[in-house]
Amino acid sequence: MEATSQRDRQSEAPHRSLHLLLRPFRLGFLCVPERAIMCGILAVLGCSDESQAKRVRVLELSRRLKHRGPDWSGLHQYGDCYLAHQRLAIIDPASGDQPLYNEDKTIVVTVNGEIYNHEELRKRFPHHKFRTGSDCEVIAHLYEEHGEGFVDMLDGIFSFVLLDTRDNSFIAARDAIGITPLYIGWGLDGSVWISSEMKGLNDDCEHFEVFPPGHLYSSKGGSYKRWYNPPWYSEAIPSVPYDPLVLREAFEKAVVKRLMTDVPFGVLLSGGLDSSLVAAVTSRHLAGTKAAEQWGAQLHSFCVGLEGSPDLKAAKEVADYLGTVHHEFHFTVQDGIDAIEDVIYHIETYDVTTIRASTPMFLMSRKIKALGVKMVISGEGSDELFGGYLYFHKAPNTEEFHRETCRKVKALHQYDCLRANKATSAWGLESRVPFLDKAFIDVAMSIDPEWKMIEPDLGRMEKWVLRKAFDDEENPYLPKHILYRQKEQFSDGVGYSWIDGLKAHAAEHVSGKMMQNAKHIYPHNTPTTKEAYYYRMIFERFFPQNSARLTVPGGPSVACSTAKAIEWDAQWSKNLDPSGRAALGVHVSAFDPAAVPASLAAGTSPAMLVNKKQRVMEAKAPELAISS
Repeated sequence: MEATSQRDRQSEAPHRSLHLLLRPFRLGFLCVPERAIMCGILAVLGCSDESQAKRVRVLELSRRLKHRGPDWSGLHQYGDCYLAHQRLAIIDPASGDQPLYNEDKTIVVTVNGEIYNHEELRKRFPHHKFRTGSDCEVIAHLYEEHGEGFVDMLDGIFSFVLLDTRDNSFIAARDAIGITPLYIGWGLDGSVWISSEMKGLNDDCEHFEVFPPGHLYSSKGGSYKRWYNPPWYSEAIPSVPYDPLVLREAFEKAVVKRLMTDVPFGVLLSGGLDSSLVAAVTSRHLAGTKAAEQWGAQLHSFCVGLEGSPDLKAAKEVADYLGTVHHEFHFTVQDGIDAIEDVIYHIETYDVTTIRASTPMFLMSRKIKALGVKMVISGEGSDELFGGYLYFHKAPNTEEFHRETCRKVKALHQYDCLRANKATSAWGLESRVPFLDKAFIDVAMSIDPEWKMIEPDLGRMEKWVLRKAFDDEENPYLPKHILYRQKEQFSDGVGYSWIDGLKAHAAEHVSGKMMQNAKHIYPHNTPTTKEAYYYRMIFERFFPQNSARLTVPGGPSVACSTAKAIEWDAQWSKNLDPSGRAALGVHVSAFDPAAVPASLAAGTSPAMLVNKKQRVMEAKAPELAISS
């Protein structure tokens, strides 16, 4: 009874805040400056077709991105150039539609993203007249003043296409790490296509590819140019001494920067180090923000897992410690299996690790959006910056350790960034990732890797520098055992039987003969397991083009390593599985993928391996139902 009473007391403020939050949307009278929006963009440029039929086709393709921006849509046509936009309104839902323009509308911009330093940038142009309060409008004016050289001035996440109608040229750019997704394609008619997701252009382009992060594409040269050039990109070994207070301050600034919102928001909380730090810092700094003034200072947290999973237990403990209003969602293995096709369609990959982790996140995002929440803050990126994956225990020296972190950060757009963005955007939910703040990355990647090395004899576990930075005895951010909890990959932490169930399901649908012929059916990135083959079949049904299969990375991996890092341990080449539990001798619950589950050996069908609870997600927070 005592726990229930405490929860009831905690729920009073959230009831009130969520109720107030939804009411202005219904009445439509929010009067605040418009700023951040996440959405879907599609541009068709130089298609030599100005007909109504072409316009209708562009609108049809743009609607494939509607899940990314269910609040409004827009299309700007200038001759044979089309800029379409599907809008998810996070700030000022009542206005701020795109495309955006300069004063005389000769510069047109369609943007997916948010620019955190837009107010500072606006002050540089007192002679310019801004048409809206949108954070993204500053892009048009920066281009007027600086041409193509302005992108590095932006602090934020973004993918944009800018059309200069004065000479019919255009540029496109993507943020430093690739937090927002972007694809580029070319049509037989000479057109260039740019889309937030592959499904917006795959049927109409002769060739398409992933738009590289940190790059700009200009129609004047018809080529890419890398605008993001931080010191760490060269993979030179840094030598800056570790300063825990500098690291802590940089992360707190990154979190606070992401608290600008005019809609309900919360944090994704798995109970691991990264999400727990995000929750701790957010709850500590929320009180002084405009968001808190509008909706109250009590934070909402969200977790998903199989019944009894490691994450659910740890997340609840962190939520209780921080005093957040905690929403716990359950799913069964069968729920996840039933969602696999939808997940692959939305995240646009056949990578095994990404699909395993995206499915629980996809299911959770739907429940979060159903509560009226439109933005969440998440913990992606920390493992790449600090060598948090368990295979880093075997790094032979500081040089290899640092270079592997560089490789991992550069590849984030193909894995965790893709998952975090697309699994949430599938339901019109925006995710923000403070660990991948540009300034914070600079600080984290400048630390001498000697401090990041995992040294059990010295009491240093994975991500020790981050843990130590927030180990505050006088004013603790987290309980000690959470601060020093071993790394769990998301697909493991939601429940170990999740991955085991996926493997069992795939084994029922992929035969030995199919695997024998895999190299002939799928010569590129040939699947080496039945689970990988199963995902590949689904992917190819949605995206049959050769260009599509080339957008997905391949190669062997153990515990999410790059192919290069497998060389660190001879044992790993025989134990290839992206799960963290494949790190034999490191993970406390390590498994041997070669071991066949007894149920499979006995011929048990996967249905018998599945938790037979009601096949709907359970929200263990009934008192948090949003009242009208």
